[in-house]
Amino acid sequence: MGRTVDVDYLVVGAGAMGMAFADALTEHADVRVALVDRRHGVGGHWLEAYPFVRLHQSSAFYGVASTLLGGGQLQQHGPEKGLQERATQSEICAYYARILDRMVESGKVEFFPNCEYAGDSTVVSHISGESVEMPGARIVDARYLAPSIPAEKPPPFGVADGARVLPVNELARLEEAPSQYVVVGSGKTATDACIWLLAHGVDPDAICWVRPRDPWMFNRAVVQPDPAIFLGMAADTMQAAERSTSLEDLFLRLEEAGIMLRIDRTVMPTMAKTPTLATWELEQLRTLENVVRRGHLRHVDRGTLTFADGSVSVASDALVVHCAADGLKYPPLVPVWRPEAITLQPIRAGFPCFGAAVVGYVEATRDSDAEKNRLCPPSPLPDTMATWARMNVLGTQAAMSFSAEPDVKEWTDRVALYPARVPPGHPASAALDDARERLAKHTKPALARLAELAGPI
Repeated sequence: MGRTVDVDYLVVGAGAMGMAFADALTEHADVRVALVDRRHGVGGHWLEAYPFVRLHQSSAFYGVASTLLGGGQLQQHGPEKGLQERATQSEICAYYARILDRMVESGKVEFFPNCEYAGDSTVVSHISGESVEMPGARIVDARYLAPSIPAEKPPPFGVADGARVLPVNELARLEEAPSQYVVVGSGKTATDACIWLLAHGVDPDAICWVRPRDPWMFNRAVVQPDPAIFLGMAADTMQAAERSTSLEDLFLRLEEAGIMLRIDRTVMPTMAKTPTLATWELEQLRTLENVVRRGHLRHVDRGTLTFADGSVSVASDALVVHCAADGLKYPPLVPVWRPEAITLQPIRAGFPCFGAAVVGYVEATRDSDAEKNRLCPPSPLPDTMATWARMNVLGTQAAMSFSAEPDVKEWTDRVALYPARVPPGHPASAALDDARERLAKHTKPALARLAELAGPI
């Protein structure tokens, strides 16, 4: 049993990037779009995320171009008073549901939930088994960088009978406290789990943190939707890069400038996925002294953690919290526009929602795929210090490319998703003028130095 639907685009994946693309495309072109997702709704992994998660960045930098996520307000209370609001999981899911409702009501978008893309412009329902053909639709791959999360991926280590291992989602549903928690993972999910446990009265000495790699993280206070703050951070970064003698020296300079943070200042981190972290969180994470740095966990037995070079004893009733999904993906960069598909990727250094929105806008306003690829070369997501440097080289070059187009620049200056924008009518200030002057002076030599430090690009 099947049917045929007449659409211009088939967007495979209705997560953050798929939604950002569809929003920008339908805002600027008279087209029909099919949104397809294996989940029951839009929003991607947020539908399955742990309940105490928040965006690690400002809400304004996330979502779709046409509609601000949140109210664009500064936090009025708590340890992040004065910083931009960060949406909760429920707020993000509700936001995307509202965006979908508006898209569907426009008559330009049809949503196919609980469906799998089967190839050949055909989707199949997991629920009814119905197949829907969309002949002639241009395929948009919004899954190329889809993250893995602990709720949907088994732990990457063996688990013996009798050992207690739960994904981070289950922390909020515990009915009996163990004598010890073992948090496994080095990234933002693991830091969130540690902060949540501490906030709920768990003694720091009752937390063992298995941290295969120490991470570099951005100071959240300098990644804000205020042009003077964000461009000032960018200028400081370029000045540090220009003067750096090595990757390690670069990150130490960024730390000294208040841009990068590391949990243990006696350890040189090797991971640089660089989510944001607040200084109050940093202070709390530094209270955790039982940190295991023995590489990736191989196996969990009751009372024992096994690594490649030996084992570590833990409490017999220890609860191992799985935060070790691989999260960010690192497939090879490919041209965004190819005959077989439009493959969504970041189009600047980081901020994938913005990248997908730019691709949607350019798709709506340009005819030639060659021209579109010239304007929007992709940039990678970072993992190491070298790939962070590479991301900044390619991402800055891409930003220069699309910003040279007057209509694209006019549009991006009005889009809150774009962190480097100066909105129309934004008041002048000495800090903003200084940041712009320093960027103009230092960006070119900084990019040349970053390219040397990153290695072959």
